[in-house]
Amino acid sequence: MKIAFFDTKPYDKTWTVPLSAQYGYEIKFFEHKLNVDTAALTKGYDVVCAFVNDTLSSDVIDILYNMGVKLIAMRCAGYNNVDFKSAYNKINVVRVPSYSPHSVAEHAAALMLSLNRKIHRAYGRTRDNNFSINGLMGIDLNGKTAGIVGTGKIGQVFLGICKGFGMKTIAYDPYPVDNPDFEYVSLNNLFELSDIISLHCPLTPETKHLVNADRLARMKPEALLINTSRGALVNTHALIEALRASKIGGAGLDVYEEEEEYFFEDFSNEVLIDDDLARLLSFPNVLITSHQGFFTREAMQEIAAVTMKNIHAFENGETLENEVCYRCGTACVKKEGHKRCF
Repeated sequence: MKIAFFDTKPYDKTWTVPLSAQYGYEIKFFEHKLNVDTAALTKGYDVVCAFVNDTLSSDVIDILYNMGVKLIAMRCAGYNNVDFKSAYNKINVVRVPSYSPHSVAEHAAALMLSLNRKIHRAYGRTRDNNFSINGLMGIDLNGKTAGIVGTGKIGQVFLGICKGFGMKTIAYDPYPVDNPDFEYVSLNNLFELSDIISLHCPLTPETKHLVNADRLARMKPEALLINTSRGALVNTHALIEALRASKIGGAGLDVYEEEEEYFFEDFSNEVLIDDDLARLLSFPNVLITSHQGFFTREAMQEIAAVTMKNIHAFENGETLENEVCYRCGTACVKKEGHKRCF
């Protein structure tokens, strides 16, 4: 199997190269993101390995298909950047549905703690020999209410972390878990009652801009919003307006609605031309990290291992347990007893 690996960073090679050697796969690493301009580079390759900010639109899918690509192996859990309708009956698509729920949940907790106690601002001050603590006051998390949107594996781990701080936990999920040890409430009630709101749901047409002007207006003035899932869950313009008007206490973001151009890259010597991102970075009560919630040793090892297993299963005609397919006009993961979507 020949694999074209896009949006490559040095750490990708660290975990992938040893495993590919075990399977006997040939990998070509491309630093470029996958898009209409780079898709032709896949000629002669059986598999494309893509990441969260690669573009797998209808045009890209068609190019890959014409180049002979048979499998798209997403090395991530999310797949909102894949046009499944175009891929159906052309190219199978697999993903890594779970690598380390602890990595993302713990990063969400780190954002929550740092934002609450203004650690990012304190670090900057003490580096400049400024030891004043004026303006750095936080709140006790004990006894406060944490609202979790999405109670999958990551959401449940974050719920447990919040309980460890002595917080009351409430949640919203259209597909609730059985016998929960927390309370489910409506989405609007969650925004009204919570001191901390953390998003742990996928990006779908139904969840795009789930956090909008109306829901931000429902939040407590001191409440914090944490997003480690997908940037487009939050309407950026509405968030900026809420922050500007001091309608919420702050935001901790590991993702951004238009992050594809910037995240994972070094622009430290350039002028930031994205006005919305620049505005968010200007707020003292906003903490942004560059989509690093997944970035732990354990998670990277699991992502590489599952990606190689997915490719191996495809090569050998086995059931694609981690395939995502297109049926009845929607993306789904149900193959109805078949080994593959098609």
